[in-house]
Amino acid sequence: MDRSASASAPPAASVAPAHRPGLPPAGTAAPTAAGPPGTSGAGCFGDGCAGRDPESTRCGRPHATTVAYRTVGTARVEVRHSRVCGAAWARVSGAAPGDVVAVSAAGATHERGVRSGDDDAYTLMVAVSDATDARACATLAGGLRGCTGPD
Repeated sequence: MDRSASASAPPAASVAPAHRPGLPPAGTAAPTAAGPPGTSGAGCFGDGCAGRDPESTRCGRPHATTVAYRTVGTARVEVRHSRVCGAAWARVSGAAPGDVVAVSAAGATHERGVRSGDDDAYTLMVAVSDATDARACATLAGGLRGCTGPD
């Protein structure tokens, strides 16, 4: 379900500017050096990761870094990227049930809603050649929406 078409644009003052690569976001560890694909213990690479869970495929910690983020209301939406998996996904934190996080790259999109009792969620992966190929968006239950990258 693509809720982006029905969500109204947020007021400019309610959404912080997107973080751009070059400066690590607060609370994010510096990227880790990893061996070439196939030597990391990750369970997939590129198109083989598309539509799969980043944690169960071992593409997440310690192989993932936050490459872009944006604050949407009180939530933070991030693009997470795993170089060793050639894939990216979106994560939202500080969210509420009913909020939705989405990732898109090269025509593929995955989204997931925040479940009752949780304040975060992450999507399935999309294959990417470069970390900047992916875009993450959060749509809050109240309609406020924001994305990483250009609007």
